Amino acid sequence: MIPENPSPLPEWERLRVQRAEFEYESVKKDPRVAYALWCVLGLIGGHRFYLGDTARSIAMLFTFGGLGVWTVVDLFFVGRRVHAVNQRRRAAVMDRYGILDLTPPSPPAVVAPL
Repeated sequence: MIPENPSPLPEWERLRVQRAEFEYESVKKDPRVAYALWCVLGLIGGHRFYLGDTARSIAMLFTFGGLGVWTVVDLFFVGRRVHAVNQRRRAAVMDRYGILDLTPPSPPAVVAPL
């Protein structure tokens, strides 16, 4: 028989986890914002600056998105890139608080471009 509430966390631990979750929510990137930046500033790599890909952003800036090729390819990969960035940021936050995050990585959400 499985208990309904296996073992509640002590109050201090619950607050530590909650603080880590709040910090993650404050640094999490939104795929809708990334796609909006792709629509407006895609040729100069605005969406990549938003996601922290500075080197690729600068390359896109000086080549006008690889003459448009990178920009078109990024249409299909922006959502996946946002998901990867968010996973890395969550892992960093949880590590900073000493929390072992055992939640399985969810597949990236498919967001239609604007």
